[in-house]
Amino acid sequence: MKRALAAACVAALMSATRAHASTAGPDTLALRSGAFHLTGLLWRPQGAGPHAAVLFAHGSGHASGVGPAGPDHRHPERMGPLFARHGYVFLYLFRRGDGLSAGNGEASGDLMDREQRDHGEEARNWVQVRLLEDGELDDLLTGLRTLRRQPQVDPGRVAIVGVSFGASLALMAAERDSTLRATVAFSPAGYSWKRSPELRALLLGAVDHMAASAFFIHAANDYSTEPGQALAAEMEKLGKPHRVKIYPAIGLSPEDGHDFVDLGITAWERDVFGFLDQSLKR
Repeated sequence: MKRALAAACVAALMSATRAHASTAGPDTLALRSGAFHLTGLLWRPQGAGPHAAVLFAHGSGHASGVGPAGPDHRHPERMGPLFARHGYVFLYLFRRGDGLSAGNGEASGDLMDREQRDHGEEARNWVQVRLLEDGELDDLLTGLRTLRRQPQVDPGRVAIVGVSFGASLALMAAERDSTLRATVAFSPAGYSWKRSPELRALLLGAVDHMAASAFFIHAANDYSTEPGQALAAEMEKLGKPHRVKIYPAIGLSPEDGHDFVDLGITAWERDVFGFLDQSLKR
């Protein structure tokens, strides 16, 4: 059943890509992260390359694709063709238990939701920190290695774009990998920042030690815009290259604001690709 569902998802994504973009793809990649078999979708721009490349880190998710706040936001069919049109090899990695990797490990959102239900918010916070320090971070680092091995990729010109929990992972990966050139963090820790002092300390420590430039992005109606501003202030204090921008509110709710990466493409496209081009193509 799960294999059939995964195959149907891939077919739908490929169909959507052909309908919306002139670039080829996506190709389906099989990745091994520890004991887990993960799936990624890879788009390539036109031309032989070598090209700069971007790994996309989605937010926390659920095996069913639906959590307490509603459906998980997974739109590789929008992101892949967009980044390829701008000249980037683009890997959308489904981490353990999520989307096309369902059935391989337990999804991060399910783990955190269960811990909060059974033991309270503090226990949920510690699970989140643990996932950021090893489990889900291992998947993201596997994705980076896989992306750099692609024949059209210049391994020295790679960035991570992440949203929500994936934005936190992007910062953690940048702390671990000093050769990463840039990170774009959409809605980083927007939901959890005020609730988790452990998470705040972890992410502030990550930007203290990472070499990559960073662009922090929120919509004004995100759950909180404080994380991006605080992390940017920390980088400013240390003299590290960064940008931060709070865009106008989008949609009708904090959840809509938190999903700015999907809902606000026309608003952020020029800014983000200007930042990535400056960081990776010069």
